[in-house]
Amino acid sequence: MHVAPSAKGTAPFGEHQTWFRVTGDLHGGRTPLVVVHGGPGSTHDYLLNLTALAQDGRPVVHYDQIGNGGSTHLPDRGADFWTVDLFLDELDNLLRHLGIADDYLLFGQSWGGLLGVAHAARRPAGLRGLVVANAPASYPLWLQEAKVLRDLLPPGVNDTLLRHEAAGTTDSQEYFDAMRPYYERHVCRLTPWPRDFMASFMEVYNDPTVYYTMNGPNEFHVIGTLRDWSVVEHCADVAVPTLVLTGGHDEATPATVRPFLDLIPDVRWEVLEESSHMPHLEEPERFLQVLRAHLDALGEQGS
Repeated sequence: MHVAPSAKGTAPFGEHQTWFRVTGDLHGGRTPLVVVHGGPGSTHDYLLNLTALAQDGRPVVHYDQIGNGGSTHLPDRGADFWTVDLFLDELDNLLRHLGIADDYLLFGQSWGGLLGVAHAARRPAGLRGLVVANAPASYPLWLQEAKVLRDLLPPGVNDTLLRHEAAGTTDSQEYFDAMRPYYERHVCRLTPWPRDFMASFMEVYNDPTVYYTMNGPNEFHVIGTLRDWSVVEHCADVAVPTLVLTGGHDEATPATVRPFLDLIPDVRWEVLEESSHMPHLEEPERFLQVLRAHLDALGEQGS
């Protein structure tokens, strides 16, 4: 279920525009939650059920990161343009534009979780709490664990994937079909895939500029500019209470989140056992219960 937005708009970001959606009253008393989607190169759609928090009076901000969805598309820009700093600057710009930079919470899912840790490590004065959902602490860890999961796929599937990866034919239909078992086990275990997830999934491939440049052709074959990126060295600098969420069947395995748990000073970990990479869709009631408990425990500014 989605709660209707109270506002939609775009924030000027240099020569570009960042599309955003607000649910609830941003200045109504409760600290707003800003939702940072995955990818990079996905859209906000698959995270829309977080708008349920607005029913508690907590405003929720969704946005599409530059390059996708309702934000400015730049299909001609190269790898030198699509950097982590670009997306960190975009988030800072959005917070200022919305007038919430002095009091906000951050929820980052998958790539958005790494971005959230990098943002939090800068110790922004207004950040009250962080949720890192289904995110690895580094892409080398992600790839190490993806190999483990790939080796456990049904017989022949990984052989097909490896053959196309070696040949550079990851755009073939056979490769696309062979991706499906991994996604059905470790990305979203619901059948059929929910409409919100399909919307974001299709948006990635509608304009794959960012995803292909920074990530690669899919979740488990990361050959883009992020392949060596890590936020492990930033974890100790995160100075706000942090909740780490993973699914029991998540591609973000326990090994991928261990640095968060070892290095972030104020951290706790919750596993949604029946989920993979999308517990907010796979176990929505349990997910919202866990998330609400974490956010409510942080209190509100001045309370």
